[in-house]
Amino acid sequence: MKKFAVVLAGCGVYDGAEIHEATLAMLAIAQAGGEYQCFAPDIDQHHVVNHLTGEEMPEKRNVLIESARIARGNIKPLSEFKEADYDAILFPGGFGAAKNLSTVAFDGANAKVNPEVEQAIKAMNAAQKPIGAMCISPTFVVKVLGEVDVTIGSDQGTIEVIENMGGMHVQTEHGDVVYDASNMVFTTPCYMLEATITDIWDGAYNLVDAMMKSMNGEVEE
Repeated sequence: MKKFAVVLAGCGVYDGAEIHEATLAMLAIAQAGGEYQCFAPDIDQHHVVNHLTGEEMPEKRNVLIESARIARGNIKPLSEFKEADYDAILFPGGFGAAKNLSTVAFDGANAKVNPEVEQAIKAMNAAQKPIGAMCISPTFVVKVLGEVDVTIGSDQGTIEVIENMGGMHVQTEHGDVVYDASNMVFTTPCYMLEATITDIWDGAYNLVDAMMKSMNGEVEE
């Protein structure tokens, strides 16, 4: 049974992990016969957003504690992640990926990546294990690894950020997966495109399916 580490960025699209992407990624892993363990960095969120009004709220929340809502409490601090214990790592999207796991939302190509996130990506890359990234998350994968083929759909501003980081962008539609064989990186656009929840399922299913096939030696390079 292949074991995935799923790294969350909080709870909610505007300031944390995108809940549909995170949940459907976990469902896709389970349906593919794998298992998953959720992780999140034990840090404060950049800010808290009222998801009803879109306005910032005057309070603090913790990324690990908020992510535990999605994981139903079964979550570990990202500091405890060990590459040897997992066959693959997967990053759902949401603005938290660009605000908490990295500073892409504020700094673009000059973004910084959370040190624990960077360490996890580098460890999996060095071990030639699959790295999956949904929605906006491919940006910080490129920031860490450099010359990687990825997709975030068709948003020109984000494409320019990726290219300025040294990555190569491939324009895609819903359900498409870009596979960088040399780096074992798998990406799909999800809510970076205008989407329904069924579109998100298509992306999550196809992403996990491609990652599983690579682990089983079934993906052509």
